[in-house]
Amino acid sequence: MSITAQAPESPPALGLTSAEVEQRRRDGLTNDVPERASRSVRDIVRANVFTRINAILGVLFILVMATGSIIDGMFGLLIVANSAVGIIQEVRAKKTLDNLAIVGQAKPVVRRDGAAAEIAPQEVVLDDIIELGPGDQIVVDGEVVESELLEVDESLLTGEADPIDKAVGAPVMSGSFVVSGSGAYRATKVGKDAYAAKLAEEASKFTLVNSELRNGINTILKVITYLLIPAGLLSIYNQLVSSGESWRPAVNGMVAALVPMVPEGLVLMTSIAFAVGVVRLGRRKCLVQELPAIEGLARVDVVCADKTGTLTENGMRLAEIRPVGADTGAGSNGAEANGSGADGAGANGDDELKRVLGAMAADDPRPNASVLAIKEALPDTPGWRPTGVAPFSSAKKWSGFSYGEHGNWLLGAPDVLLDPESETAATAQEIGAQGLRVLLLARSDRPVDAADAPGTVTAAALVVLEQKVRPDARDTLDYFASQHVDIKVISGDNAVSVGAVASSLGLTGGEHAVDARTLPEDRDQLADVLEQQTTFGRVRPDQKRAMVSALQSRGHTVAMTGDGVNDVLALKDSDIGVAMGAGSPATRAVAQIVLLDNKFATLPYVVGEGRRVIGNIERVSNLFLTKTVYSVVLAFLIGIAGVGSQIFDYESIGYPFLPRHVTIAAWFTIGIPAFILSLAPNNERARTGFVGRVMRLAIPSGVVIGVMTFIAYLLAYEGPDASETAKVQAGTTALITLLIIAVWVLAIVARPWVWWKVLLIGGSVTGYLILFSVPFTREFFKLDPSNVTLTTTAFILGGIGIVLVELAWWISARLRGEAHPLLPAAPGEKV
Repeated sequence: MSITAQAPESPPALGLTSAEVEQRRRDGLTNDVPERASRSVRDIVRANVFTRINAILGVLFILVMATGSIIDGMFGLLIVANSAVGIIQEVRAKKTLDNLAIVGQAKPVVRRDGAAAEIAPQEVVLDDIIELGPGDQIVVDGEVVESELLEVDESLLTGEADPIDKAVGAPVMSGSFVVSGSGAYRATKVGKDAYAAKLAEEASKFTLVNSELRNGINTILKVITYLLIPAGLLSIYNQLVSSGESWRPAVNGMVAALVPMVPEGLVLMTSIAFAVGVVRLGRRKCLVQELPAIEGLARVDVVCADKTGTLTENGMRLAEIRPVGADTGAGSNGAEANGSGADGAGANGDDELKRVLGAMAADDPRPNASVLAIKEALPDTPGWRPTGVAPFSSAKKWSGFSYGEHGNWLLGAPDVLLDPESETAATAQEIGAQGLRVLLLARSDRPVDAADAPGTVTAAALVVLEQKVRPDARDTLDYFASQHVDIKVISGDNAVSVGAVASSLGLTGGEHAVDARTLPEDRDQLADVLEQQTTFGRVRPDQKRAMVSALQSRGHTVAMTGDGVNDVLALKDSDIGVAMGAGSPATRAVAQIVLLDNKFATLPYVVGEGRRVIGNIERVSNLFLTKTVYSVVLAFLIGIAGVGSQIFDYESIGYPFLPRHVTIAAWFTIGIPAFILSLAPNNERARTGFVGRVMRLAIPSGVVIGVMTFIAYLLAYEGPDASETAKVQAGTTALITLLIIAVWVLAIVARPWVWWKVLLIGGSVTGYLILFSVPFTREFFKLDPSNVTLTTTAFILGGIGIVLVELAWWISARLRGEAHPLLPAAPGEKV
């Protein structure tokens, strides 16, 4: 059956005129959807200012201001810092993402004034005629007006994996994409009326959902919230009722007890680390469509890599046209090919083959990389008129043109079109084993668009194409191997050719490539094969998807890389989809990460960025949560002591610190170190169990600090009737004890020590020495370490606390089977 299409003079084929487009714009009939669904600047400001933590700190700040002690309200700067840093970082990340998204977005080809041109999706107007080809994403809803064997995949909308034929008059929906064939459609729904608006909002949202790291932090914050209620009530009762102090110092003590319980910087540091990661990757032309993808790729243990466009460059070169004898293909009914069309003997001459290839390449409306290479090498065409067309699809592995009296010609995979036992198939296998790409040019005994095509196939020539292996591919594979991440090369190309490329890159098992046509359909059996083999050829799109599912069924976290429309389903189902910027719009739409510069070598940087984020947030979480734990413990102890004073009639005890003490305690043990550590290099492999690991250090460390600080205060406190100097010295004694142990917790968190971390710890110690030594800062912060006995007591208790914290950390490491970094590892221990 010949292809029928609308006549060129038909108005729908010509598209709208410039005047009609302008009129529709004035009428508001445009595809006015935002380029990205990221939050507006106003939303970012609102989300960072009006937070639960800022609300708590704001109320406490107002209470302190009511006492007239402006200095003790310094913690209010945290509200400004929390908001300002969060706003600045998110706006920067938004700008980076939006700019990159413009580069990576799908650009439909629209006919206007009788000419076709690429435009941005938001420039489409109602009734525009939009051209379609393999891999094109349908950006607005419409109705097909031209169809040449057009097949559309609507799995992103309906979940139906099988492509759907689209004849003239059939509806198409935005969010679907073309699998094979070509055509055009008229836009019938644009803007918010089209499904594209909803799809874009979900596909490109700047979000932190589905992040184990963020979920873990939220879990911790919920627990802390529950602890804050009884601890806060005890502190309020103790300071306002049982302490015996006037209302101003009582309120200051209450605020000092409550402020450090709030891990005000933890969420901020997490957001900063993620946002900085987005900006850093953006500089490497890596578009992160969802923030958890940075974390997710760091947790991946299997990478399924497509060969073409990932391990090899997209561009190809025609190396050789090798005429062959009359091998009869797999589609034959057993009879000899009759050579229908041109004369049989002369048809296989070099000139004739070049004319055929030149005609097929010129007439292909959507040439792939192989056809483009042929077209570049054979620009001269005979001007034959096609009487039938069979577009290439990844399912059948061939394309074809019928040229009437000039014959029916096929171009496709030799191992699909030929009898595997034939001499030509063996020759193609030998050529493919050298890492070259081989296509078969063959005749068919029937029109290529016949229902039973290809029919009897007669080989005419082997078309040999050279593929260039990416120069950075080997280093990238070596990196993943060193990180114990398995690589599975999955390609639709000939298995031997795929194996040759894999072997040239040093991939283990590349020399034993598996032909996917022999793979079992059962998922468990398929998973067994995937566990043992690394290289697969002749993989269909549905098999790629099945492979991802089989690997996931064995507990693997799977990343899939690809650039072609045949990779879309696997990309969508994988844990992390990575698309090449030069790939089809459909792959870019479903992937979480888009490598806009098409460099496979960028992936290690994404993994490294994810590890930096995960590892560093775990470090700073230890600091923030240790502070929360020791604040809650100290508040409970002081509160219980205050309640006991009412019951057993002994001297009441107030909170040892002023709000300003709480502020400086966080400066050099948490605030500045946490910021530096959150942005520092960190290549520790991502592990699950974030919450458990953090709490194993934070809880015992916080308990030790809280208890030792309480003991130091009890030993130094002389009662509510003591002189102001004695009260200041008692508070200073407790503060010195707290700082000594807290700095050691910082030292534990900073391990393994390198020069800059030693400098960081030394800087923290120096900062506190200055605060306690300089007369102005001593007076300003109400510090008095002049009582040698009490200060010595503080150092002794601080030393005891260091030993207890170190012992708790050592026991925890032993229970996890890890070696202490300062002790030799026992047999079987991890270092």
